[in-house]
Amino acid sequence: MAKQPNILFILSDDHAAHAISAYTDNGFGPRILHTPNLDRIADPKQGGVRADNCFCTNSICTPSRASILTGQHTHVCGVKTLADRLDNTHEPQVQKLLKNAGYRTSIFGKWHLGHGQNAQGVDSDPAGFDDWAVLPHQGLYYDPTFYVGSDKGRRGELHTQGYVTDIITDMASEWLDQWDEDYRQNDEPFFMCVHHKAPHREWEPGPMEKHLFEDQTMAQPQTLWDDYATRPAAASVRMRIDRDLLPKDVKGLPPRELEGRDLKQWYYDRYIKDYLRCCAGIDRNVGRLLDKLQEMGLAENTIVVYTSDQGFFLGDHGFYDKRLIYEHSLRMPLLMRLPNEFKAASHDAMVTNVDLAPTLLELVGLPVHEQMQGSSFAPMLKGDDEPQDWQQSIYYRYWMHGDRAHHVPAHYGVRTRTHKLTYYYCKALGCSGAGQINLDLAPHWELFDLTTDPNELRNIYGESGTETVTAELKTELRRLQDQFADEPVLESM
Repeated sequence: MAKQPNILFILSDDHAAHAISAYTDNGFGPRILHTPNLDRIADPKQGGVRADNCFCTNSICTPSRASILTGQHTHVCGVKTLADRLDNTHEPQVQKLLKNAGYRTSIFGKWHLGHGQNAQGVDSDPAGFDDWAVLPHQGLYYDPTFYVGSDKGRRGELHTQGYVTDIITDMASEWLDQWDEDYRQNDEPFFMCVHHKAPHREWEPGPMEKHLFEDQTMAQPQTLWDDYATRPAAASVRMRIDRDLLPKDVKGLPPRELEGRDLKQWYYDRYIKDYLRCCAGIDRNVGRLLDKLQEMGLAENTIVVYTSDQGFFLGDHGFYDKRLIYEHSLRMPLLMRLPNEFKAASHDAMVTNVDLAPTLLELVGLPVHEQMQGSSFAPMLKGDDEPQDWQQSIYYRYWMHGDRAHHVPAHYGVRTRTHKLTYYYCKALGCSGAGQINLDLAPHWELFDLTTDPNELRNIYGESGTETVTAELKTELRRLQDQFADEPVLESM
């Protein structure tokens, strides 16, 4: 690379890896949507890489976004639940480090880490960005308002008309033009975050996509008819598509005569089509930005990253939403591109959202901040083999026990290449937004053999013959908690 590379970091909300066609041949879920522009990022002929084992460490929007920026687990950066906010004085944050190193920085779209000062004086407006325009909280799909500001603070509000995915892309494109005029000649690279609201609930597609799939019958996931046998936590949550989706989610009420499997199929069809329409809008707008880079002569020296804050259930286990440690919620898509530099095409090293910030820093020649808990996988992007000491397990913790809408119990766990062990400790522990309802659920363990049961349908914890692997996984779980400075719930260990 002749110059320090630019970074285009595109983050969507709740975009499952199995709704991206680049992931068709990695064995994780069927292809249910063709995404030609996202696939361009992963094209190995253009320096594209697909990460096949990327996981989040807390599958919920606000905490995962905080981990992406800070390179820290959510209990360390102080953002455990949706009710928490990121203190904009918190260190480290990747955009601050890049700005201090001479990057022009910006963010457009969903922030979802808090706004303004709270009663304790903690300011959560974006910091470390030269320019920003972010949605208040979740924001709207149509005619959204944005808070706008700079590195000197918030300037006011901007009221827009149109569809949010298109508008965010317009903002990013216009900012690139301004950067080109003001800073390019000085060799000041950019770090631009394009954070889409879509495809978050309530899944409102844009005008160009709203009629897609109208005459199609959508493929069902293998676990749509899951009965939750042996898994009391899964049985207790309120995320079932045929019971817990609201009329505003599916844009109407089902015909009165439908019941049983037919009713569930109706809900699935209404839900999945709107979800995928939103994803198609993302793909179209990603294409606009890739074309913009090409037109400006920037494609060869710009790291392009596409990811999501977590995975999502697309009818898998009969669910929508995320939160649980199950695979479709746990896995994040991660596509990266840098022509003439990235050589890997795909890699299956186990990486997490905590590893993204360290990786970006190393890719642009900056040191990894000592307080970041993640590890850089930059050498693997450039074709190096997975190091012998690379992580072979990941640590996960969901803190927001018993929220009113979803009833998901608090839990932590360890996932290795072959197994997953989870402890549902079922306590709010004083976390913000947790404990809104009393879940009638006792603490318990789950153990899955992912080699024989990749769909996670049979909890084998306590079965004869699992004693050795259970003991090994509990030891590994405790090691990871020590490594990441997390406190176990005592009775589990």
